[in-house]
Amino acid sequence: MSPPPDIQIRAQEPGDLPALSEVFSQPRVIWGTLATPLISTEQRQKRFADTPANVARLVAVIDGQPIGAASLHREERHRRAHAASLGMAVHDAYAGRGAGSALMAAIIDLADRWWNLTRLEIDVYADNARAIALYERFGFEREGRLRAYAWRDGAYVDSLAMARLRL
Repeated sequence: MSPPPDIQIRAQEPGDLPALSEVFSQPRVIWGTLATPLISTEQRQKRFADTPANVARLVAVIDGQPIGAASLHREERHRRAHAASLGMAVHDAYAGRGAGSALMAAIIDLADRWWNLTRLEIDVYADNARAIALYERFGFEREGRLRAYAWRDGAYVDSLAMARLRL
């Protein structure tokens, strides 16, 4: 699956952090992730600088501007070295334009063809139908429901544990 022609996927660079701070400050992104509002660019820079070797960070770019991000976190424990978790977010203004699909395709390509992973895992809020549909299109299956998984906007919300297996 190739990305729409106006979307480029590449590795995250330090210069992307101001634009990604805006992405991660979007109301829909905060609603759909474990992010909280009011995180400074400096805090994000520290997190990026501290990225371990078992983590890949990708960005979706339109006209030179990062509008989304995804990360792949390979398990460090030897008996789980075949598995990784992932996370992603797309700027609210660009939702529905194919950036999520482009990021997911790139993450899966990296996982399958370069890291030789057989299990990809993601947790998604149970009421995030758009994200669930995206993950299912890429072969993720629901494995369980995590009740009262996170506190969001004044109430607990459930999460679905999903995984994609390549055996």
